Amino acid sequence: MSATVGTRRLRAAEQDENFPVALRCLPREPRRHLHAIYAAARWIDDVGDQAAGDRTAQLLTLRADLARIWAGARPQQPVLVNLATTVADCRLTQEPFQQLIEANLIDQRVHRYATFEDLMGYCRLSADPVGHLVLQVFDQSTPQNTALSNRVCSALQVLEHCQDVAEDHAAGRIYLPQHDLDEFGVSAERLGTGKDPGGPAVVSRQVDRATALLDEGSALTGRLTGWARLAVTGYIAGGYATARSLRAADGDVWTRPVRPRRTDVVRSMLSLLTRGRAAAIQ
Repeated sequence: MSATVGTRRLRAAEQDENFPVALRCLPREPRRHLHAIYAAARWIDDVGDQAAGDRTAQLLTLRADLARIWAGARPQQPVLVNLATTVADCRLTQEPFQQLIEANLIDQRVHRYATFEDLMGYCRLSADPVGHLVLQVFDQSTPQNTALSNRVCSALQVLEHCQDVAEDHAAGRIYLPQHDLDEFGVSAERLGTGKDPGGPAVVSRQVDRATALLDEGSALTGRLTGWARLAVTGYIAGGYATARSLRAADGDVWTRPVRPRRTDVVRSMLSLLTRGRAAAIQ
């Protein structure tokens, strides 16, 4: 695949996200770093979700290639070569990237989650590390900020799982907690079709949980400063807009794709920024 085609695919993937990966109003350098992190994270996910052949072996190879960056060696994958510059410029730590790989390794052997707490354990590897990296890019990675970021990132992951129920089911994975499926009488075998009437209720329950996490994590907007505040507010706003879209569909993610409108994301951003400013003044 050529670099041009790869870039186009990444940009297309970014457009499909519920939140702005790197706001156009951000300065060039942080935008470049956020794009590099997204490209690496997307590559890891693509290997775990779409690669032909032995995905576990390929993920282990990718893990070793990634480690070359911190060992002072040149990685083989072009996407990691680009990441190496961002790692050096922002002094990024290796652990978040390795956690993303571990999450994809888990995907190869774990296909269902019994409880919401179990799903949160998976999100700590599959989603929260991205927030850690974003905070590192802006040099605002404190324990308090990281804890709030974890809530936001886990919420975004849960909302994405809600949107992709049928797609995940087709891939042999179910992220909706089995406890909730049982409570609402939803058959795992029929989950991909959406024909069980309890399916939307299970989705709506996860949306409520994700919204509660966003409510807790949104305090982060009042703690961050400068461009970090704007960038992270965009992520949180995308989460709220997604939750509203899922609620407007009454949890029915089978009839048609449920995606947030960009105008709704912008409105949410303005509301969050205003709220954060008021909290800072108080």
